[in-house]
Amino acid sequence: MQVISIIGDFSHSNVYAVTQDGAHCILIDCANDKIADIFSRYGLKPCAVLLTHGHLDHTAGCRALWERGVDIYCGEGEENFIFSDGNTQIFGYEVPRFEIKRTLKDGEELELCGLKIKVIATPGHSVGGVCYQIGSHLFTGDTLFEGSVGRCDFATGDERQLIKSVKKLCTLQGDFTVYPGHGSASTTLENERKYNPYTKL
Repeated sequence: MQVISIIGDFSHSNVYAVTQDGAHCILIDCANDKIADIFSRYGLKPCAVLLTHGHLDHTAGCRALWERGVDIYCGEGEENFIFSDGNTQIFGYEVPRFEIKRTLKDGEELELCGLKIKVIATPGHSVGGVCYQIGSHLFTGDTLFEGSVGRCDFATGDERQLIKSVKKLCTLQGDFTVYPGHGSASTTLENERKYNPYTKL
C-alpha cells in the first residue's frame, strides 16, 4: 500500500491518495478541482473520495470528480451539513454541489480499490466528522493534528465531543501512522498519546 500526499490550494489542506495496485486510488478529502489531474501524474485514477468532514477546504474539488463518475462518501450526519448555510458562512463560499454515494456509520468496514477501510466516527470539529483506518494508517482530517486538534468554533463544532473523539482514537490498539488534514504530512498515534496536550484533557 502506498500513500501520496499533496497540499491543496485552499487553506493548505492535505489531500491523500491511497493505492494498493499503483493504478487506482481512493482520495481522502478533495481540496480542489485539479486534484484528479495532479494524481494522474503519478499514474493514479481515483475510484472514490472519502471525506473526513464537509468543510470547503476538504470538499471543493468533489464536484469535478463526481461529474467524472467518482463515488463520494462521508460520515453519517455530515451530508446535511455540507451544503448548509452554516457551512457556507465559514469561508464565504458555496460548496459546489455534488451527490453523496452514501453515508458511513461508526465501526463500518468497507472495501474500495482493493483496500479494506474502517470508519471511526469522530464528531467535534463538525457534526459528522470521521477518521479512516486503513491497515496501520489513520487518516484523521481535522480531528487530530500533530500536537494539536482541529478548531471547534465553526457551525456544528463541539469542544467536548472533539476531546472525546481524540481520546477515542487514543484507545485504538497499537500504533498508527497518522495523516492529519493540515500541517505535518504525518505523525504517529503513539507520539500524540505522549505529547499532544489534548489527549490528556
